[in-house]
Amino acid sequence: MTRHSQTLRVLDTGLRRGAENIALNRALLEAHQAGETPHTLRFLRFTPAALVGFHQDVAQELRVDYCQAHQIEIQRRITGGGAIYFDETQLGWELYLDKAFLGSADMTEIAERICVAAAQGISRLGIEAQFRPRNDIEVNGRKISGTGGAFDGNSIMYQGTLLLDFDIERMLKVLHIPAEKLADKAIASARERVVNLKELLGYLPSFAEVQGHLAHAFAEDFAVSLDWDNALNPQEQARFEAALAEIDSPEWVYQHTRPATAHMVERVYKAKGGLLRAALQIDTQTACLKQVWITGDFFVKPQRLILDLEAFLKDTPLDQLPARIQTFFADYPAELLALNPEDFIALLCPEVAASS
Repeated sequence: MTRHSQTLRVLDTGLRRGAENIALNRALLEAHQAGETPHTLRFLRFTPAALVGFHQDVAQELRVDYCQAHQIEIQRRITGGGAIYFDETQLGWELYLDKAFLGSADMTEIAERICVAAAQGISRLGIEAQFRPRNDIEVNGRKISGTGGAFDGNSIMYQGTLLLDFDIERMLKVLHIPAEKLADKAIASARERVVNLKELLGYLPSFAEVQGHLAHAFAEDFAVSLDWDNALNPQEQARFEAALAEIDSPEWVYQHTRPATAHMVERVYKAKGGLLRAALQIDTQTACLKQVWITGDFFVKPQRLILDLEAFLKDTPLDQLPARIQTFFADYPAELLALNPEDFIALLCPEVAASS
């Protein structure tokens, strides 16, 4: 189909289960990349769901027993990043655009432009919202919206979450965080760092009002007109059904869960591009890496990059790991968002990073 750069379609997919929303992410991004869908602003809402990033381990990031006891769906996103909790008290918004439409391929520039526009839309509700680098929107220093984006070829999916009437205590109980952080003082401290629309305004505005302000703010920034259309086209619907068949399954949700083993070394490295975690199975007799599982809060393309890296490093002598990692990235068509090969060396070979 021919895209019109002067038009932005607005699509409201309503309140859905996590599996359906994630399947729509894949369907719309794939359709946009294939030229089957126009530039789109999508509004979405979730029934209670705990979402891990594509590269994360469910058991490591979420309190699975709590989620199951409270009927909170567990799902895996198609993008990297950290674990988050979604429910009806949040409004999600997503942009499906391409580099030509945005006039840039620099994610830092893109994030600032989109966040500034979103902040202007939120401010029209009667509050003073503003962009906070890298990718948050705040009101008087308190976060009201978090955002993030990912490229797929020339297409980008940029996502944001707006807090309408949010229960932060439930979010903290869903995420697998230290017990001491669930104390009353910790919860109170967390509440001081975030804010929702109901608290700021004294009432809860309608979804239509919030969506209208956001949509018109994006339209003004992009210098386009809005096309309000709440139906998927046939290509999008077909892609959605195919994606849902894969994503609505334990195999998708738990694909990065590593088996328990008694011969593991756990490592964590905080890189500019996110938190990296690794579990290494080491043969101490031969000083070889038998297997590694890499998870964490980060973004890479293609999605299978981590799986390919793990396979590439199997049975590597420990003293050859740094060179092996460099060889992998030298030959692999990787897109590392704010990461580099040295980050993986620092994660898997901390003694080498410390001496360099």
